[in-house]
Amino acid sequence: MSKIYVIHENSAWVEPLRAAFAEQGLPYEEWFLDEGALDLAQAPPQGVFYNRMSASSHTRNHRYAPEYTAAVLAWLESHGRRVINNGRALQLEISKVAQYAALSNYGIRTPRSIAAVGKRHIVEAAGTMPGSFITKHNRAGKGLGVRLFHSVKALEDYVSGEAFEPSIDGITLIQEYIRAPEPYITRVEFVGGRFLYAVRVDTSLGFELCPADVCQAGDAFCPVGQEAPAAPAPRFQIVQGFDNPIIERYQRFIAANGIGISGIEFITDENGQIYTYDVNTNTNYNSDAEAAAGLYGMQAIARYLGEELRGLRAGQARPEPALDTA
Repeated sequence: MSKIYVIHENSAWVEPLRAAFAEQGLPYEEWFLDEGALDLAQAPPQGVFYNRMSASSHTRNHRYAPEYTAAVLAWLESHGRRVINNGRALQLEISKVAQYAALSNYGIRTPRSIAAVGKRHIVEAAGTMPGSFITKHNRAGKGLGVRLFHSVKALEDYVSGEAFEPSIDGITLIQEYIRAPEPYITRVEFVGGRFLYAVRVDTSLGFELCPADVCQAGDAFCPVGQEAPAAPAPRFQIVQGFDNPIIERYQRFIAANGIGISGIEFITDENGQIYTYDVNTNTNYNSDAEAAAGLYGMQAIARYLGEELRGLRAGQARPEPALDTA
């Protein structure tokens, strides 16, 4: 009997999805792909495969989980299995350079960014920025490695010091700093390629913006080394009635890149211009924000995967058409 297969490397992030599966009576199995062996001569089971591999897997000592997952997804796709967030989606999850290149094809503006390998090139790239800039890892997740600098000298001191954090793939992005009139970003969630909701995220406590409950303890990081002010409101708030033309562009982008479930983040500058800076194909949700709004992402994901599974089973049960021998 076919079922839903959840591909991941972080059990804590899957707990709300397990509860949603149980509530909806959906059969599922988890594939924890931190390591393993893949026999390419074998055919995969029938089912719907949901890829939740994360760009931050290396922070949980699962260094090669994305590479192993890429192999598994290639195997599944070669056998025609239904994969939600396929191999192309995984490529975008683990590379912001790939994200930005793909976003630009749909008229989606991203911050000016320079990808640099090597400390000397990081500093030289920063010298081309006209004002303040940030550094970030090409493969990161949760905003890890994001730092704000107001001078090249400050960056040079950081890069040459013990506090420097290299990206796991060796690529550091130097990116123009987008100054927003208020300290928040917007994250737009999609399930089944359709808009679910938008959430406003307070950035006054720093740049580690993972919305999952397990990310909330001890994740505050002040990027300029000063004491962060207390947040005047909940850090995550769902925006009621959110409507923006960017949604349609995002939908075209995710449909063309094998993405069924995602959260896309953008910031709006002082002139009202939107800059998209992150695509999360391993999206999580904040329970407090969802409870306040009465909207629940993991339940929506379970419903979507359940619909995909029922469609698959209906196709499997449909008899083959008779051959016309006349």
